[in-house]
Amino acid sequence: MLTFARPDGSVGQQHPLRVLADDGRELLGWLPAGTPIVSSRLADGRRMRDAPLAERFTLPRVRTRDAWWTRSTLRLVDDAAWASVWWFFDAAGVFTDWYVNLEIPLGRDDRGPVRIDGVLDLVVGADRRWAWKDEDEADEAVRAGRLTAGQLRRLRAEGERYAALAEAGAFPFDGTWTDFRPEPAWPAPELPDDLLRGL
Repeated sequence: MLTFARPDGSVGQQHPLRVLADDGRELLGWLPAGTPIVSSRLADGRRMRDAPLAERFTLPRVRTRDAWWTRSTLRLVDDAAWASVWWFFDAAGVFTDWYVNLEIPLGRDDRGPVRIDGVLDLVVGADRRWAWKDEDEADEAVRAGRLTAGQLRRLRAEGERYAALAEAGAFPFDGTWTDFRPEPAWPAPELPDDLLRGL
C-alpha cells in the first residue's frame, strides 16, 4: 500500500500495490489500470483539476472511492528519496514512459510507505527526454501554504537529480523493467475493507 498524506496528517490517497520486492527500505510494486483506490475530490464532487488554479489548494476535500484510471504502473519507492519512479505501460502492456512523482517521504506505517505528494513532477519519455510537469500548480501550492518554499526547492533539486540520470541513461532510466509483464493470473490489488468504511 502506498499512502499519500496531506500536510495536516490526514490521508489523501491510498494506492494498493502488488508487492514484487520490498527490503524494508525500497519497495517495488505493481498497480494495474482499473485498480480500486482511495482518492480525494473537492467537497462539491469535482476533481481538483476542475477547480481554478487559485482555488485548488484552498477548497475542502473529501476522501472517496475511485479507480486508478490512468495507465498501469510499476513503481519504485525508496523510503529515503524525495520521489518515486513509475514505469507506465499502455493497455497492450507496452512500456511508454517514466514518471518521477516528486514526494516528501514520511517513513512507513503498518501498510507501507507514507508520502506527501510534492505536486511538481518530472515526465521522462522513452527517448529519455524529460520535462517538468505542474510547475504552475507547485507555485500555487506554496502560495496556499500546501508546501513551503524550502520543500519546493528540495523537490526541484530531486527532480534535477533524476533529470541528470535520465540524460545519462543511468538507472532507473537504463531500460531496467521496461520489458516487465505481469503474470496474467494476478488479480488486481485490493483495498482492505477498513479503508472503505464510510466512503
